[in-house]
Amino acid sequence: MLGGLFIYPQSKQVSDSQTNNHSQQEVIATLQKYWGYESLRPGQAEVIGSVLARRDTLALMPTGAGKSLLYQLPTLMMEGLCIVVTPLVALMKDQTESLRRLHINAVALHGGMSERHIEMALDNCVYGDVKFLFISPERIASHLFALRMRLMRVALITVDEAHCISQWGYDFRPSYLNIKALREAHPETPCLALTASATERVAEDIMHHLRFESPNIFRSDFSRPNLSFVVRQTENRREQLLHIIGSVAGSGIVYARTREMTEQLAEWLRSEGVDATHYHAGLSPMERSMRQDDWLSGRVRVMVATNAFGMGIDKPDVRFVIHYDTPSSPESYYQEAGRAGRDGKRSYAVLLTEGNEESGAMRRLSSEFPENEYIKEVYTKLCNYLQIGYGEGEMATFVLDFEDFTSRYKLFRPTAWNALKILQQNGYLSLTDEGENPARVMFCVSRDDLYTIRIERRELDGVLRALMRLYTGIFTQLRSIDVQEIALHTGYTEDMVREQLKQLWRMHVIRYVPKNYSPLVMFLLPREQEKDLFISADSTHRRREMAVERLESMMRYLNNTDECRSRLLQNYFGQQDAVDCGVCDICLARRKRDK
Repeated sequence: MLGGLFIYPQSKQVSDSQTNNHSQQEVIATLQKYWGYESLRPGQAEVIGSVLARRDTLALMPTGAGKSLLYQLPTLMMEGLCIVVTPLVALMKDQTESLRRLHINAVALHGGMSERHIEMALDNCVYGDVKFLFISPERIASHLFALRMRLMRVALITVDEAHCISQWGYDFRPSYLNIKALREAHPETPCLALTASATERVAEDIMHHLRFESPNIFRSDFSRPNLSFVVRQTENRREQLLHIIGSVAGSGIVYARTREMTEQLAEWLRSEGVDATHYHAGLSPMERSMRQDDWLSGRVRVMVATNAFGMGIDKPDVRFVIHYDTPSSPESYYQEAGRAGRDGKRSYAVLLTEGNEESGAMRRLSSEFPENEYIKEVYTKLCNYLQIGYGEGEMATFVLDFEDFTSRYKLFRPTAWNALKILQQNGYLSLTDEGENPARVMFCVSRDDLYTIRIERRELDGVLRALMRLYTGIFTQLRSIDVQEIALHTGYTEDMVREQLKQLWRMHVIRYVPKNYSPLVMFLLPREQEKDLFISADSTHRRREMAVERLESMMRYLNNTDECRSRLLQNYFGQQDAVDCGVCDICLARRKRDK
């Protein structure tokens, strides 16, 4: 610090000699040192080798294929840090914590951080020994980051969810175009783009926008040899659903389109003797948490859910995933169906259909795409909901309780969500993955009554005493609590504390709202008058056009009668060397005919 000015060093470039010529033995030695593994998964070595050779690289890998290792391992073998651009706040926090547990310095910039905190983190990236910086694409354009990014010693630029940079991708985000500033500031630094789903057109668009020197794509094997894909044409979906659940042992997921349907199906399955529960975004955080725990632990066999269920769920022994309704795209279907059989054992992905569904699906899709006046109306209501005045809100970030927002203004959720997406495409706001709402607790009984309640379990008494000592006002209002703080105070593990809080909730001693997540919305421009909003007709048309294309691809999968279903999905994601799986309904029928 000199005369009130911060003096930064000159930007450092990482030379080729520092990162080239890494042997396979060095790669494995680094893998063993930090992760304790003896070998890489199929496909990882080739991508890591490409990055170490300082080539711009696009890796298409399905969820759960070990994408984080593709940038973490080579960065640890190079001088400088890795900037990871991602809209997923949960990934930022998860990866940062995982790296720190390995004694690797990592920082993340996300909504809710103070400007001073952000400045300190960025200064550490310039001067300190930070190896990984996780940042949202919106923050690349901020003045604080723009000032310092040129001064960082950057070994690798990693772009997660890279399909978001393509207007042909299913989740285009204009803020991803900010990444070009990173490439301009560090033209010699290689770029690694990661995505779990990209068609040929989207892959080409990704490489174009990220300014690849030459095309360089690595596609992981999208086949799931242990997963049998099946489409069942039936006149009675309920009867067929019950038949499948009765024929396949083990736990499973049933996906339905609407909340009402998940509730009705779960109730009907219970009446038929099946241990089932339901899950959707309309349930309270506490209910969602407990239902999820019941299913994960095996206390409940079947989870009937909307697509709100499944992200981040790690249950390897799911034996079947049944879609009661047809998904809107192969991307969502592959992701949801792929939650079955992650332990490598035989599992089933079944799609149920009754007759011609295409016309109904197209009608539903059309109803979800709003006119410009509706989009402007949603914008105004959102600003009012978040209490943003005219001319205010630029670069402000808010946790959006989408359920409460749509309920308060009586908005149809799918249409309102598409309106927000179109506002995003037009540069007014940005939707990021999720913001964290801390756990909250309030006593349901008075302090005097609490002493008359017989608490037989010592650990419950310990948690109660900790709550009263650590948090004031907890008898009169919901107070944010820190589970880690309670764990330190009691000597219990964090999992034990959470379990005791749930037990106290069941006993009606406390009201407990577990930590949960909501979308984050960042306003990229100050609030404007509704009449001054400009919504490009092209953006609305393009979003509808892409949705129709994806639905048509899903219908081709549904109506297919002669091509291996696994092969059809692999080809959709650009895997040209796909072979017949031998275990889907089409392959089994062909084998039976050929006998």
